Amino acid sequence: MRQINFVVIFVISLALVLFGIENTDPVVIHVVQGVDLEAPLCVELIVAMGVGAVLAWVFSVWVQVQGYLGSGKQIEQRELRIQELEQDVERYRVELEQQPMLPASKNGDNDSESSEAFAS
Repeated sequence: MRQINFVVIFVISLALVLFGIENTDPVVIHVVQGVDLEAPLCVELIVAMGVGAVLAWVFSVWVQVQGYLGSGKQIEQRELRIQELEQDVERYRVELEQQPMLPASKNGDNDSESSEAFAS
């Protein structure tokens, strides 16, 4: 995946450089009323792409932060669920300890009779 990213970035940068070499004519940018900037078109394009890249990076970071905050809530919910299940297990353990033990059945005679029944 890194190679693909490198190729894409390289191709875009190469296209920008070739386009910039061909477009060196000065161009006027009207920033706000009364403020005009004059620079070569290639410089303005590079600046515009840089601003776009920075905005894309800021948006990516913002999405990651939102993901971390969302996963924090899920972790809290899972922790609460784990605590509830641990309490249930402890309650069931206490209930099992309080139940009387059933006497062991004496199947010595019954086993021999059942094995004889199957043998015949």
